[in-house]
Amino acid sequence: MKEGNLLLLNEKNIFITGANRGIGKAILTECAKNGANIFAHSRSKSEEFLKFIENLTSQYNVSILPIFFDLTDIQDIKKGLNSILKSSVEIDGLINNAGIIHNKLFQMTNMKEIRNVFEVNLFSHMELTQLILKKLRKGHQKYKFIINIASDAGFNLNVGNSAYGVSKAAMIAWTKVLSKELSSYNIKVNAIAPGLTLSNMSMSLGDKAINKITNSSILKRLGTPEEIANVAVFLASEKSSFINGQVIRVDGGSI
Repeated sequence: MKEGNLLLLNEKNIFITGANRGIGKAILTECAKNGANIFAHSRSKSEEFLKFIENLTSQYNVSILPIFFDLTDIQDIKKGLNSILKSSVEIDGLINNAGIIHNKLFQMTNMKEIRNVFEVNLFSHMELTQLILKKLRKGHQKYKFIINIASDAGFNLNVGNSAYGVSKAAMIAWTKVLSKELSSYNIKVNAIAPGLTLSNMSMSLGDKAINKITNSSILKRLGTPEEIANVAVFLASEKSSFINGQVIRVDGGSI
């Protein structure tokens, strides 16, 4: 998202979780296009991801540092963040994007599955955010932000959503609480609630579920990762400076 030749995120340092695929990869791309330097998190290292980052860095003349750790392992998170937290580099924003999808009837789901969904979709981001806040709180005269990638499933709590939908509803509630707690540090906290978006993760739901969700949207189609990423760039930029504690639904007009 650019205005003429204006880079909306020029020289901002942004940490993005789950940046190696789907929505996270699109957010990484759009942030780089708009001049941001990025800490790009992925759970595991791959040559494909490293090559993708190398190309983005060259194309947009930005710095992108890949960081690898398992979000469900607090010790691994601390190890992955250690060099960043000890450095003098400021962090201007955090985008909590990583997540897993789950669609199963409650009575057919064991509690281990449910706990795992909450661990990835909510608790891991809480732990990561607590650590990065040490950086975000510094230099609070500057515009700082946190963006949580929630889901419209957190509003439309339909059959099969006892794990995924409820975890995203909790993320929405946490966004609102955090926005109030961090306002004195000039840190804006908002969430994006995408509808079903074209990605490998969403395709795993199967044609029947996808058609049902698509037909419940006014636009009658899936979203694209780029459409979600454009909203993330807006919320990360100072163009959104009077938006705080909000959840922006990007779902084609869910009925």
